[in-house]
Amino acid sequence: MKKNIAVIMGGYSSEVEISLKSGNVVFESLDTSVYNPYKVHILKDKWVLLYNGKEYAIRKDDFSAEVEGEHITFDCVFNAIHGDPGENGVILAYFDLIGVKHTSAPFYQMALTFNKRDTLSVVKEYGIKAATSYYMNQGDKISTEKIIEKIGLPCFVKPNNAGSSFGISKVYTEAELIPAIEKAYEEDTEILIESFLDGTEVSVGVIEYKGEVKVLPMTEIVSDNDFFDYEAKYEGASQEITPARIPEQEKKRVEEVAEKVYRILNMSGFTRSEYIIVDGEPYFLEMNTVPGLTKESLLPQQAREAGISLTDLFGSVIENSIQK
Repeated sequence: MKKNIAVIMGGYSSEVEISLKSGNVVFESLDTSVYNPYKVHILKDKWVLLYNGKEYAIRKDDFSAEVEGEHITFDCVFNAIHGDPGENGVILAYFDLIGVKHTSAPFYQMALTFNKRDTLSVVKEYGIKAATSYYMNQGDKISTEKIIEKIGLPCFVKPNNAGSSFGISKVYTEAELIPAIEKAYEEDTEILIESFLDGTEVSVGVIEYKGEVKVLPMTEIVSDNDFFDYEAKYEGASQEITPARIPEQEKKRVEEVAEKVYRILNMSGFTRSEYIIVDGEPYFLEMNTVPGLTKESLLPQQAREAGISLTDLFGSVIENSIQK
């Protein structure tokens, strides 16, 4: 008997359009001989199932819907929501409460990894290298002198809880610091200021595949812009080279650290993390737990290099989730 799968997409953040693209790719890639996939839009003003060009309201007491006279329930939810409420764990706590299986890590792990500062504080305890950082809450007194004394220039200013490079700035002078902080606060009430790391940037997918943790071939990021910003990430202003052009010894070291971080954080499902390799040693930047899933996105590129089709990639994470 075929399993009903809700592919949830949209969300409440600036990443809604990207999420809709990811969700549509998942929907189109699922094996329909095994699954009945349904598109479900989770938006601020409505939760709806889309079927035959119509919208059907999702019942929030049990996450079901009445569709053309049939009561639809789901064997598993495929989480394709970047940002709030999918990547920060909020909607996953809801699914846990009502007993619905989902493809992401447990809600606490999702909430932890969505918070860049808290993630860094955990991994550093295990000896994982990272940039020097300075944390601020909105309303804190800003001392540009103190920030520069600790972090140096250039540096990066970024929202603490946001994705897709929204609100990030690279700062070269003290005069640029306040505008960059204000820009980051437009996305989040918490921000992180990090020292600049001069090295090779790589993105590494670590996933559960057929019941085992698997490190995918990594991607080297060569941005046409000053850093891997939104334009570089989504509008083609970068080279994404898979597999990365790095020495075998460095590759093995990054793989070792990436798998260690995945296990340290008790992850499951899909992750994609960013590292800067400085003098042969990877420095951890952040982890994405609902990475982009369009055909051009990094994780699908890496899966393809590993010989894994999107159908197999998505089917495997559903089966892993259902069996837990």
